[in-house]
Amino acid sequence: MAEREARQDAVRDAVGRLGEWVAELRWSDVPAEVRERVLTVLVDAVAVTALGSREPAQLALVEQWDAPDGTAPLFGTDRAVAVDAAAWLNATASVRLELDDGHRLAGGHPAAHGFPAVLALASRATTTGADLCSALLAAYEVAARFGRATRLRPGTHPHGNWGVAGAGAGCARVLGLRPEDAAVAIDAAGGLPVAGPFSAALDGNPVRDAWVGAANQSGLAAARLAASRTGHLTGVAADSLGDLLGVLAPAALDDGLGERWEVVGGYFKQHSSCSFTHAAIDAALSLRDHVDEDPAEVLVEIHSLGAQLDRTRWPTPLAAMFSLPFVVATALRRGHVVPADLSQEALADPVTAELARRVVVRSAPDLDARMPAERPVRVTVDSARGRFVAERPNPVGDADFQPFTADDRVRVLGDLLGAPEVVAAIREHVAELPGAADAGELLRSLGSAIRFR
Repeated sequence: MAEREARQDAVRDAVGRLGEWVAELRWSDVPAEVRERVLTVLVDAVAVTALGSREPAQLALVEQWDAPDGTAPLFGTDRAVAVDAAAWLNATASVRLELDDGHRLAGGHPAAHGFPAVLALASRATTTGADLCSALLAAYEVAARFGRATRLRPGTHPHGNWGVAGAGAGCARVLGLRPEDAAVAIDAAGGLPVAGPFSAALDGNPVRDAWVGAANQSGLAAARLAASRTGHLTGVAADSLGDLLGVLAPAALDDGLGERWEVVGGYFKQHSSCSFTHAAIDAALSLRDHVDEDPAEVLVEIHSLGAQLDRTRWPTPLAAMFSLPFVVATALRRGHVVPADLSQEALADPVTAELARRVVVRSAPDLDARMPAERPVRVTVDSARGRFVAERPNPVGDADFQPFTADDRVRVLGDLLGAPEVVAAIREHVAELPGAADAGELLRSLGSAIRFR
């Protein structure tokens, strides 16, 4: 009991410091490099949400939601809806195609867990663009710190659990809560995790996307609880994340707070698939010109986290995005892994399926030893031309390996959307955000600028 109480006290104290930092954060005090990165992450988040909004599954979800009209735009559509509906629907759209940015050391996607809720709430609340930018940064930093502090139990998916704290922090900042109330919001959010199995993603169950929708709505609920002054700071994450779902290291929650900025350590994606597969895709693409069309075997040696992505059946696009055999075969055959490669026709392609059956996935202890600093992979192709090997320490786009600049990201997003002018419009609106007197008005203008018809 004494050990539990000490752990809970440590989490409560760290969350208290996080709440103070969130409430007092000022955009003008943030280093220029960090400000630029936040805006690039926002451009990325809005663009991939707009792209995901066009997917048939997302369109069907929006139709069934029956959301009332409101102030918050559904990016990529012609609608603005109520705050809670926008938080859920934009969140699910943002992860629909596995193109949202992430953070390797946090082990997941900080922005997706909080940006939709923060943007939805800011469309209604009276807030300046600079305050909204501070809220987005707070959401990212707090989520990433909870991710770094949490070691989930094996088999637990990171969607919808540690990231909820970021959503609570960002929404608290939009509401302008006092330090003690912002801490209550973060604390309450830490008590609202989803316990989702990683197997759901491997099975292709889209409930995995819903976990991010739930995280954003839970962040809203936590901030509202704090705003009502009926919450109570207890360090609940010590039990929810640190006992029920895994292990939580309290010291990591506020270590280097305001000095080490997590947002600059994230990654951007160029392949529409789970991040564990990206280095393998990069390696396969580097070998594509050296092998024949019908290789005898493709060996993917990878760390143990990635080795579980070895299924050779993909009943849904999500299952395909979590299948190393599918994405490696697709990369070798088509030269890319993009949303068009996840169509029903592409998933049913017998040539891709036959090639995927020749992809062997193995866990490699020497690659495991290089984690978490790297997520390495080694791909070996045996073909009529010989044996070819390619190794990658991390995916292209990682902060520590060929990172994308802001211009790089705009180029990649333009290619993915097939509409460079849409990405340019997003970037122009986002660039105006820090100086906007009314963030809600600018967000509604942004929503109008990127509607797909």
